[in-house]
Amino acid sequence: MPHRSQTLPVDRVFAALANPTRRDVLDLLIDGPRSASDLAAHFDMARPSVSEHLRELRECGLVTEARHGRFRLYSINAEPLLEVRDWLGPYERFWRNRLTDLGRLLDALPPDEADRA
Repeated sequence: MPHRSQTLPVDRVFAALANPTRRDVLDLLIDGPRSASDLAAHFDMARPSVSEHLRELRECGLVTEARHGRFRLYSINAEPLLEVRDWLGPYERFWRNRLTDLGRLLDALPPDEADRA
């Protein structure tokens, strides 16, 4: 197995996405910017805990923060997800090729054998 000699930015994105609460925060932000208080209202945890998740999302670039008066609004930044998509690309092609090969094999079977497969 190859060994990564350094941590890449995409590694931080994967680490952030590994947490289900952070994925839930991103799901909420798809609809538009929200304050930390608004986001916290959707979770059974204290606001400082939600702020910690927002910090992690900000540090890897998945969330941006903007001041509006006395509030900070958080917005999704999907650009780092392009790096995830690029990393997943070869695996998607791998499985697409395997499924295509399976389809060809099933198509080549006689009808009575294909029904049993």
